[in-house]
Amino acid sequence: MPRSPRETAAPLQRIKSSIVLRLNTKLFFRLLGIYLVMDLLLAALCLGGMLFWAEHQCADIAALVEERGVPSAEAAVWMSAGDYTVTALDRPPQGLSYPLVSPLPGLENALHTIDLQGTSTGQGLPQLTRATYTVELRSSQGQPYAIRLDIQGPVTVMGVALRLLLLFQLLSLLSNLFRNAGTIRRTLKPIQELAAAANRLGHPGAMSPEELRSLAGKLDQINATHLDTRISVPGTQKELQILAGAINAMLDRIDEAYRSQMRFVSDASHELRTPIAVIQGYANLLNRWGKDDPTTRQEAIDAIKSEADSMKELVEQLLFLARGDNDSMHIEMESFDLTEIAAEVFKETGMIDRSHRFQSRWGGPVPVVADVGLIKQALRILVDNAIKYTPAGGAITLSVSCEGGEARLSVQDEGQGIDAASLPHIFDRFYRTDESRTRQTGGTGLGLAIAKWIVERHGGWFEVVSWEGVGTRMTVVLPAPAAQTGEPVQSKSA
Repeated sequence: MPRSPRETAAPLQRIKSSIVLRLNTKLFFRLLGIYLVMDLLLAALCLGGMLFWAEHQCADIAALVEERGVPSAEAAVWMSAGDYTVTALDRPPQGLSYPLVSPLPGLENALHTIDLQGTSTGQGLPQLTRATYTVELRSSQGQPYAIRLDIQGPVTVMGVALRLLLLFQLLSLLSNLFRNAGTIRRTLKPIQELAAAANRLGHPGAMSPEELRSLAGKLDQINATHLDTRISVPGTQKELQILAGAINAMLDRIDEAYRSQMRFVSDASHELRTPIAVIQGYANLLNRWGKDDPTTRQEAIDAIKSEADSMKELVEQLLFLARGDNDSMHIEMESFDLTEIAAEVFKETGMIDRSHRFQSRWGGPVPVVADVGLIKQALRILVDNAIKYTPAGGAITLSVSCEGGEARLSVQDEGQGIDAASLPHIFDRFYRTDESRTRQTGGTGLGLAIAKWIVERHGGWFEVVSWEGVGTRMTVVLPAPAAQTGEPVQSKSA
């Protein structure tokens, strides 16, 4: 007979608690390991800093001894009131030398000793009563002597600081122990609900063994090379169909992201191959003949710089499209005048390019709601394309109008035009209507793809009219709010 909901929830709750305990234990020991490594590093840094300070102090004292000689026993008694003493030795120097460390001047043959003495407090914690750093060496006259430096103060401060750090780390571990448990429970809640649903599906009469085997077999077949496989669940089991639908929707998103990533890698590797080969060729040219030939050297430098700029532009365009494919591009919508943006691009282009005639055709303002930067980028792409394919002296016309509640932004050139076979593919990535001309002008075949992505994200579209040997007109159509526009006015700029 079917189990009650309480009987069903009990094993699920035990499983959840077991997972929470295991995950919480792993997180606890991972954080504990991080703290231990950090404590060891801090202790090593503190010890190194103290030794560095003590060595410099002893070096200064050794310099005084060389200048004034080893003090007498009476003077050593008076020095004991300070933080160091210098006493003559009736035996050779003893202690340890520091390997792999260059000694300070005056301490070339010195031997070192650290002496820590303490007493028990009766509560299990030792109390430091004396800490000295001793350096034993010989003076320039050959007399052995010892410099004892009192380091109890720095050692005590470091001990207190390390104890406080350990206390805070202990509190942090305990706090994270409880906080992580709550976070893990919240994270596992959807999984628990799915497990409960799956458990309900396992009740007699809810799902046949054949259907279960079919679902398991379909899931086993899905991997990175078969992401297009989908789960088909025959029959009328509503719960199973909902689960299969959710898995299929997840697979659709994973498949799209995977294909986008693979396309990005393929495009980048294919398009970067040519500039890399050019750079390698000129680098070999420099290595063989260009070292002493200024003309060859300058030619190679110019070519490498040009190809590096092309690679930078290509990578930036690929990253732009990759962010667009992943829906991670930030679009900031605001209201502005499309005519004003077109006028800015018209003015900038006319100042840069003196080899073409630029004309503008617009009247009153045409308000739109869009991302200013992206719309300007799309317009610059269209203008750059018109410049590349228009012979010197040809005219390029920018026009803005508002017709039927739609804003229309056009760029018309007097270039070679686009043949009918190529026209449907001009917005495809890396498609070129004229391979040799595009390579000559430095195009990557990504500009129109970027412009199309920008326009479509604003709810718009392209209208393209082209005549071979006459020219091309590309029009961006954007939804526009009601605006007052007048008749277009013709103006020219040389």
